[in-house]
Amino acid sequence: MLIVALTGGIATGKSVVAKVLRQKGCFVQNADLIAHQLLSPGGQVWSQLVNHFGKSILKEDSSVDRQKLAEIIFSNNDERTYLNHLTHPKILEKVRQTIDQLKKNGSHDIYVTEAALVIESGYYDFYDRIILTHCSPDIQLERLRQRDGITKEQALKKIRSQMPDEKKFPLVHYLIDTSGSLAETIEQTEQVYLCLHQDLILKKLELLN
Repeated sequence: MLIVALTGGIATGKSVVAKVLRQKGCFVQNADLIAHQLLSPGGQVWSQLVNHFGKSILKEDSSVDRQKLAEIIFSNNDERTYLNHLTHPKILEKVRQTIDQLKKNGSHDIYVTEAALVIESGYYDFYDRIILTHCSPDIQLERLRQRDGITKEQALKKIRSQMPDEKKFPLVHYLIDTSGSLAETIEQTEQVYLCLHQDLILKKLELLN
């Protein structure tokens, strides 16, 4: 099995690429959804989160108010680091469990983690291949503002909290520029998918030698 990470800055088109890869037959696991499960009441990190940030981050039903939590972590580097250190190891643990199960089932040849912070977390060496989505800064800013309904200042704060693309480029294997049309993004993704299949063949040959 080829183990792949799909990463990229916020609002750079990861979900579009993930959808295409899923349609092509890849098993795609969204790290954000894993994090949601971890943060749910009774989840693995819920109590630690409440002990650290206080009950002010909770909604009436005791679920985490993700908007309030985002306001805190995007305004404070130390708090963002705390949250990442709390959740990232557990997300990787879930990823490993999923991969082990897929290998037992033999149902998929390519596994993909869709995660924004693969490189920032330091776990990029775990993956055989890394795909990075990116787009022009102006497009990223406008997409984020429209998607989240936030101000320019709020959007910039979120974007600047992540590692710049230029620092990620040397660590990735495939780039997908989503600045253009949807059709262009899909075409690039399909080309990357073909390359991943070649990489899979090479990995199998290496294991035989």
